[in-house]
Amino acid sequence: MPVKVLIVDDSSFFRQRITDFLSSDKRLEVIGTASNGREAVELTKQLKPDVVTMDVEMPLLNGIDAVRIIMRDNPTNVLMLSSLTHEGAQVTLQALEAGAVDYLTKDIRSWVNKSNSMQNDLVERIVALGRSKHRHDRSAFAVQPPKADPPSVVHSPRTAAVQADSLSQQQQNPRAIQRKSTFTNTGAKSGVSNGSAASNGSVVSSGAAELLARKRGGKKASFPDSCKLVVIGASTGGPAALQTILTGLSASFPYPLLLVQHMPKTFTSVFATRLNQQCSIEVKEAEDGDKLKPGCALLVPGGHQVMIDSRHSDRVRILPGDERMTYRPSVDVAFGAAAKVYANKVLAIILTGMGADGAEGARLLKQAGAVMWAQNEASCTIYGMPQAIVKAGLADDILDLNDIGPLLMNRGKL
Repeated sequence: MPVKVLIVDDSSFFRQRITDFLSSDKRLEVIGTASNGREAVELTKQLKPDVVTMDVEMPLLNGIDAVRIIMRDNPTNVLMLSSLTHEGAQVTLQALEAGAVDYLTKDIRSWVNKSNSMQNDLVERIVALGRSKHRHDRSAFAVQPPKADPPSVVHSPRTAAVQADSLSQQQQNPRAIQRKSTFTNTGAKSGVSNGSAASNGSVVSSGAAELLARKRGGKKASFPDSCKLVVIGASTGGPAALQTILTGLSASFPYPLLLVQHMPKTFTSVFATRLNQQCSIEVKEAEDGDKLKPGCALLVPGGHQVMIDSRHSDRVRILPGDERMTYRPSVDVAFGAAAKVYANKVLAIILTGMGADGAEGARLLKQAGAVMWAQNEASCTIYGMPQAIVKAGLADDILDLNDIGPLLMNRGKL
């Protein structure tokens, strides 16, 4: 059966444009349109679409408030459409926090252009969301009572920096970081965790993965003997997944983190700031020369790629992304860079997302002896990137999203 779509936009141009794009694909069926948030709420209740495309700024009821009501009354996969601006990024992240699962930038030039790239992107995202087995669970955003920090983990001393090609470095300038939370329905730096109870196990597609999940019992996971770096890659559904994991880490978390989330540059800067306000650990958008240090997560900026300085292995290089590459930033590039410098001292985690970015990098990591965790299908918004790694036999453990943060804090043991 085709994926049923409700289109919500106050612009008649965009309603028609989206309708034309989607109607050209037999996998999709446009079952209705709405010009404001109130109509969106009512039509979602009446028509029960698989996916809703939602504009942000609309009369009577804006997109964010409409998403909140839809997620409360008729949980549905919502794809937000927003402008590629700082303000657009802020609003989009608010919509994701309200329950939307994905977004697409609303650049008028791309939508008017006769090129198929925008149409293909929109169609494939909606098809993936419509066929996703993801079930909305607001518990991930509910405030939970404060929990005591897990037992401290002793962090091994760093090895000497690897000498290689000469790369110029710049020191990170210390700056004051406000700790006031702006996330909605979540805990702040006070130590409140947003993690909900772990689910009853992994739902995976291969027999080998199921055996592995049963072997681990859902409560234990492999961990590097001497961990030097945790690298996490994500795409669709990643902002909420990263929030779930990172807000569960205490300020004493003993490992550096490197985060790769498929996002435009404007969005990554805003996302890093919001995570930093929410988390006990430090989170910042990575800059060239930033130091990898315990209790700090560096988010790779959109439109760029990350490498690790081979002369000074505790520092990152942030390089302009080659426009010929599909993903900027790329999980494959980050995984490959980690494998080259840290080898078997890396814990890599692949989270929800479309496509297979990360699979080739995971192969390099496994060849170097690193440990690989993959998010399970049941807790993924889109089981694409983790599935590619599981099917290739590269995942050491397949884990529920809500288990990952506690397992990190406890070196793979709950």
